[in-house]
Amino acid sequence: MSSNHYKEIALLFGKLGCIAFGGPAAHVAMMEDEVVTKRKWMDREHFLDLMGATNLIPGPNSTELTMHCGHERGGILGLFIAGICFIVPAVLITGFLAFLYTKYGDLPNVEPFIYGIKAAVLAIIAAAIYKLGKKALKNYELGILGVAVLIASLVFQVNEILALLAGGVIGTLYFWIKNNSFNSAQSFAPIILFKAAGNLASTKIFLSFLKVGAILYGSGYVLFAYLDAELVATGLLSRADLMEAIAVGQFTPGPVLSTATFIGYQLGGWSGAVAASIGIFLPSFLFVALLNPLVPKMRQSKVLGYFLDCVNVAAVAVMGAVLIKMGQESLGDWKSIVIAIIGIAMTFGWKKSNAMYVVLMGSILGYLLTLV
Repeated sequence: MSSNHYKEIALLFGKLGCIAFGGPAAHVAMMEDEVVTKRKWMDREHFLDLMGATNLIPGPNSTELTMHCGHERGGILGLFIAGICFIVPAVLITGFLAFLYTKYGDLPNVEPFIYGIKAAVLAIIAAAIYKLGKKALKNYELGILGVAVLIASLVFQVNEILALLAGGVIGTLYFWIKNNSFNSAQSFAPIILFKAAGNLASTKIFLSFLKVGAILYGSGYVLFAYLDAELVATGLLSRADLMEAIAVGQFTPGPVLSTATFIGYQLGGWSGAVAASIGIFLPSFLFVALLNPLVPKMRQSKVLGYFLDCVNVAAVAVMGAVLIKMGQESLGDWKSIVIAIIGIAMTFGWKKSNAMYVVLMGSILGYLLTLV
């Protein structure tokens, strides 16, 4: 493998780690644009397969997808380079903010910038849904399945993992019966996805966050419930401090799980921050390393191929549900609507601006318009 490949992986995911605001859906959208559209490291169907499979294993989905993309370009080493380069910027920023919060009891006022970024990234997510949706919708039955998952997520508030699994299983059964695949014993080829000192000692911090990282399903947004049970309920952290930590994870770029760095610093200083960061992200590297080689084999199996198709459509539908919810939360006045419209023009316009410029536009306009 050429060293240029590793450098390319490091530069790309280091950049994304610095500008990937907006949560997992926005991260996936930016990755799709960089990895599929611009660099053509893989085709859109394989990217969809990786995205769908990633949604079914524990850990931060978008961070694990960076590892998959790194593996496609640079093998196992590429997997680690991509994941580390995506994670480190958020960890460093969050660690610095934890230092400021602990020393001064307050955080810098970045709300005006985040206000604009939240509106701008809606366009980036919408563009990814459009491109991935076109590839995922191979027939009208998958379209119906996607609409059903969207309705389940929006109207009935079904958990995203449950919606994905239900969509995958129900859709697979339908296509299996329709195409009489049960006559082929080969369709059921078994596939095993994976086998499964300070205020608090760094080792204990590491083990606590290792456990959370190993069982965390869905996006980083469900992290609050896990950490509440692990730390607040046991008296190690106050709920107010946990909410501050979650907020920091939301408005810094990269994975929301950088929240762990903030909490680790509160519990054990810099050594606690390092221990928490390594603990919460380590399981993802292991899960992806085990899963990545199996995805092409899943595609070769008829039944598992149906399952991937259905999960892919369901994943795009969940992204659609996230986009609608984010729109409801972010577009509360004329200023945010103006930013979103400009973002759409930049993303879908004839120049099709880089996501970095869309994020930059949103942050600057967000700040300027709050002065009006």
